[in-house]
Amino acid sequence: MRKVASSLLGLSLALGGACAALGQEKSAGTAPRPKVLQIMREYTKPGKSGMVHDKAESAFVQAMSHAKWPTNYVGMTSLTGKPRALFFTFYDSFEALEKDGAAVAKNATLSAAIDRAGEADGQLLDSMDQGIFYFSDEMSLRPRADLSQVRFLQILSFHVRPGHDEEWNEVMKLVKGAYEKGVPDAHWGMFRQMFGGEGGTYLVLIGRKSLSEIDKGILQDDMKFAAALGEDGMKKLNEKFGASVDSSQEQLFAINPRMSYVSDEWIKADPDFWKPKAAAAPAMKPPAEDKKAKP
Repeated sequence: MRKVASSLLGLSLALGGACAALGQEKSAGTAPRPKVLQIMREYTKPGKSGMVHDKAESAFVQAMSHAKWPTNYVGMTSLTGKPRALFFTFYDSFEALEKDGAAVAKNATLSAAIDRAGEADGQLLDSMDQGIFYFSDEMSLRPRADLSQVRFLQILSFHVRPGHDEEWNEVMKLVKGAYEKGVPDAHWGMFRQMFGGEGGTYLVLIGRKSLSEIDKGILQDDMKFAAALGEDGMKKLNEKFGASVDSSQEQLFAINPRMSYVSDEWIKADPDFWKPKAAAAPAMKPPAEDKKAKP
């Protein structure tokens, strides 16, 4: 995965949404939230996902660990749609992204390790793409600062029709206002695509500690949202959404610790998850004694 950095500006395609802070440990209230999100998306060949891909990606994690690299990233695998893996890296700025890529390129040992891992990983892939997105504070709602406990990522993507940004802004004001009023624990991060795909694309990521949170949303939060918006508000929202958005989709991903290079703080928070032990090989039974007399 980290082969992106060696080429300096890897750009990855849109998918959906953002919890704002996956990949870089930031203490809430003590540091500015990372603004730049770099995403790589890898589609695996049939039969090449699962542990086969996990093993190939672990070579990148090992290379970064041996180099004690300061920039972290989080990998995840699809539970819906085509089999694929996503890799999220957050930066405070585009300048920080540039410096990280340049530093990797200057580190001969790390670059060589990344190249070797990339060659092996490439044999498993059907295609890959990259993109860069920018955090929108105005369109986000209480994005989680600590994502060390996030296990699933609910990803939504919206494409806004050219010339309809004003209606889209009104849509987000209505949605954010209703959730602030009716669903106090609602949270998401919004990112706008800057490079690597079709303009007018917005991504929303919602971190989930458990899929039971989605059950709760279906049974309770949707009703609270509708009640907070009211009948007239829902009508206005539907009209503005239909006028401004020409396509949308929602996908679900599971965080994959074997594909992730995270901070020591995250590992300490849940070592059983972030540093899973390899399954022990079954014990070999001694050969049964031959009951027949030997010649």
